[in-house]
Amino acid sequence: MVVEVMVLAGVFNIGDFVPALEWLDLQGVAAKMKRLHKRFDAFLTAIVEEHKASMGKAGNKHNDLLSTLISLQDVADEEGGKLTDTEIKALLLNMFTAGTDTSSSTTEWAIAELIRHPEILARVQEEIDAVVGRDRLVTELDLPHLPYLQAVIKETFRLHPSTPLSLPRIAAESCEINGYHVPKGTTLLVNVWAIARDPNTWAEPLEFRPERFLPGGEKPNADVRGNDFEVIPFGAGRRICAGMSLGLRMVQFMTATLAHAFDWELARGLLPEKLNMDEAYGLTLQRAEPLLIHPKPRLASHAYRASS
Repeated sequence: MVVEVMVLAGVFNIGDFVPALEWLDLQGVAAKMKRLHKRFDAFLTAIVEEHKASMGKAGNKHNDLLSTLISLQDVADEEGGKLTDTEIKALLLNMFTAGTDTSSSTTEWAIAELIRHPEILARVQEEIDAVVGRDRLVTELDLPHLPYLQAVIKETFRLHPSTPLSLPRIAAESCEINGYHVPKGTTLLVNVWAIARDPNTWAEPLEFRPERFLPGGEKPNADVRGNDFEVIPFGAGRRICAGMSLGLRMVQFMTATLAHAFDWELARGLLPEKLNMDEAYGLTLQRAEPLLIHPKPRLASHAYRASS
């Protein structure tokens, strides 16, 4: 359902460009969104109700986000309003859609680029082996000691931003930008995908080159946290992605773990240089074809066992 939301939210809809035709729903986009909303609402309602029932049983104690939100329903704000089930479900929906699909798709792009460039994958594995070894898995504490991996992640965010057009903004006041008059209330989209591929800013912008973010590279001090406008996968300013720190850490951790724990082989005898890197349409930047690869363990066998 999360993927369906992202695809429908990013599909071309003639009603967005010709408002007079919006009510006709010529492509059936609104009808599909309404059906999807009902499915998602039923799914989230079941989660909330199940949690409430569990919390009501003697001896059951929960210390998670949903329990906290449910407990806040008994607390009124300054205006006397209380948190409703609808608002809780909206928060959960936001977490499901913005917090899962974006991180997983970016990690998939990172692994695809590493497989497409075996020499870069080998260097990543060499760096992680030197810091972590092969007797255990990567931990979050290892990440700051992996500068080349950090550069790989930055380059992945540059070429494959999870939300290529960022999220819509509305002009609070009429203004002029670069000679263009922008009326108050105009919906604006920032093409972060194009900005990060601008040949006036980046040398060989279509090439996957993590070295550009290392000392001696063209952008050694550039970051993806909204301070360098050449690459802003999380947006910038007051409306920057609220989950930026978590999302960045998740992509770093998942990519490091997958690159360290396994060697990878393409399915059906495909060659790395022939790997399909086409993009699909949608609110988030998905691969046109899923990445089909076979893992081969490369660590000591005990490293894969779950700790008790």
